[in-house]
Amino acid sequence: MSVRPFMIANEWVEGSAGSFDSINPADGTVSARIASASAQDVDRAVGAARAALGDPAWAALKNHERARFLARMADLVAANRDHLARTQMADNGKTLKECMSQAASAADVFRYYAAVCETFESEVNTQRGPSMTMTVYEPVGVVAAITPWNSPLTIEAQKLAPILAAGNTVVLKPSEVTPQVALEYARLAREAGFPPGVLNVVTGAGEVGRALVDHPGVDLVSFTGGTAAGRAIAEAAGRRLVPVILELGGKSPDIVFADADLAAAAKGVAAGIFSSGGQSCIAGSRIFVERAIFDDMLDRLRVEAESYRLGLPEDDAARIGPMASFRHRDHVARYVEMGVSEGGCVVTGGAPATGGAFDQGAYYPATIVTDLTNRARICQEEIFGPVAVALPFDSEADLLAQANDTDFGLAAGIWTGDYRKAWRVARALRAGTVWINTYKESSISVPFGGFKQSGIGREKGLQGMRAYMEPKGLYWNLA
Repeated sequence: MSVRPFMIANEWVEGSAGSFDSINPADGTVSARIASASAQDVDRAVGAARAALGDPAWAALKNHERARFLARMADLVAANRDHLARTQMADNGKTLKECMSQAASAADVFRYYAAVCETFESEVNTQRGPSMTMTVYEPVGVVAAITPWNSPLTIEAQKLAPILAAGNTVVLKPSEVTPQVALEYARLAREAGFPPGVLNVVTGAGEVGRALVDHPGVDLVSFTGGTAAGRAIAEAAGRRLVPVILELGGKSPDIVFADADLAAAAKGVAAGIFSSGGQSCIAGSRIFVERAIFDDMLDRLRVEAESYRLGLPEDDAARIGPMASFRHRDHVARYVEMGVSEGGCVVTGGAPATGGAFDQGAYYPATIVTDLTNRARICQEEIFGPVAVALPFDSEADLLAQANDTDFGLAAGIWTGDYRKAWRVARALRAGTVWINTYKESSISVPFGGFKQSGIGREKGLQGMRAYMEPKGLYWNLA
């Protein structure tokens, strides 16, 4: 099997640190052999990005001219939708149906930021002295973008599009578990006509990311991934006074009040944790149910969980494919075992799937655990799999105390028929996104990020582009 190179300055590079395999978690086969970058390769990539930052072919473009590149990228992503979907599916085992949806969403992300770039405006501030004052926005510079393995199609688009729309250059380092989508984005960017060095991709394991974060030529680090890695990146960036955007972990509460539409809530809550195999930072993994309806809701959730059929990613009937890797499947299994050892009762699921094709893949079923308190480790630590813990609550005050009793604050869901209660609880929850009578609904135009240990800064929306820009005040003396 030949080795897939990475891209620096629009040239494919085989690298100088050997290669590694991307494993298809559906059957354990090697989906691709990928070149691994060295520290010297990272230095070359950052150097190419710095050179492009000062190249008039990119730096001198007006906003509407940059927008054309993003629009072309959107068209190419849309035209390559099937190929991109299958590329992600081979790397992390998501169902083809979900991968197709994410590829379409990625095209929309590039198109949205083409429009934002086209219409972006500076500001004339209220005059308070002899000068007319303005605020203009400049690119922050070279951005290091580091992405996780769960949804590279969407997450990498949500980083690349605003970074480029803001006029920056970028070095993208994808997860070594799912490196191929980033390489496809590099290929499409070259086809779209982006000048050399504007979008570079380096592949490899953690040492590649560390070299990128520590590089003196990087002006901002944008990272999506686990909280522990985020802390390490923030510490390294802090030593250089380099800003960071961190979208980190979650342990999100999904709350069902007795006055909710229970049928709708059961379907929505199940989708909130079991869709994507629970491999989502916003997964509603702590399900709080008002005690008066707890037994009824638990029965409904069990039925919904058992409807999430495991299967091969290309199987149209499959609702959950394999976990993204065998290592991660074992990580999920260990947490369920830990929950049982803490006194938890498994309502459904609770062990890796076996038999037939499941013996070759990294499959884990939709799982519900109960009979625990919110202080159990399985309730406090992110599992990142299709594992929900159902917890009862007695009052609104009890619910808020438990729901906010976590190091995380990324997302939350509320199911109720009382709009006043929905408003009160939504405002009291310490979370960056709160869904009311829905869950995991997404919009590229709405800022996204977390409170507490769930991150720093916001992505998406207009704020998501300004996050990659430096505001500059101009004073025009009129005296």
